[in-house]
Amino acid sequence: MSDPLGHFLGVDVGGSGVKGADVDVATGAAIGRRRVETPQPATPDAVADAIADVIGRFEIPGPIGCTMPAVVLDGVVKSAAHIDPSWIGVDAPELFSAKLGRPCVVVNDADAAGVAEARFGAARGEHGLVALVTIGTGVGTALINHGVLVANSELGHIEIEGHVADDWVSDAARSNEELSWKKWSRRFDQYLTTLHSLVWPTMIVVGGGVVKHRDRFLEHLDPGCEVRIAELGNLAGIVGAAALAAVSSAAKE
Repeated sequence: MSDPLGHFLGVDVGGSGVKGADVDVATGAAIGRRRVETPQPATPDAVADAIADVIGRFEIPGPIGCTMPAVVLDGVVKSAAHIDPSWIGVDAPELFSAKLGRPCVVVNDADAAGVAEARFGAARGEHGLVALVTIGTGVGTALINHGVLVANSELGHIEIEGHVADDWVSDAARSNEELSWKKWSRRFDQYLTTLHSLVWPTMIVVGGGVVKHRDRFLEHLDPGCEVRIAELGNLAGIVGAAALAAVSSAAKE
């Protein structure tokens, strides 16, 4: 049974860290963030142990929500970015539930961040289709249509002039190619314009590590709809995972 105060644990599994927090799913507030290093190699059992370490520091009962840097279809991991390839084909909720002794909802990390921004952040109250684009070592995306998640969009893999966006427009590409902010901004705007022409969002929310440099690129973006900067920062995945765990719990009661 979930906490009557509406608190759920959210965990965000990343390439370098496994982070968790107690989340008030009524407000989106994350309390007492904890982090451990992502094990190397990031095999299923090793990651499950790391999650157990993180949540063992909290006294919140009930199901947890957990993100993975991967496509997750009906709980089964279908890809492996920044985690060990042995994840592919693993039923993540089954693995985590057995390790943790409680139900677990597992979703793609960008999807969780999109849910958080739609409910508590930059896109709260927005009707229509919202596209979240996270820019960091790669390009992650999430689609929220009238408040409902369209899971595993993976629109960071579309091609722009023969280049895969995930390789061409990421912050890693900007750094590795020593691109000026002006040149990178043109690439990013071209990507967002292409994205807009494919799915026609009413708003695009930009998140990820690049947003700390918003003053260097935001004014150069004109993809055909409103663009906003994500508000929840690196807590978005945790908050969104917890919110989705709350939804799953409520559906079963």
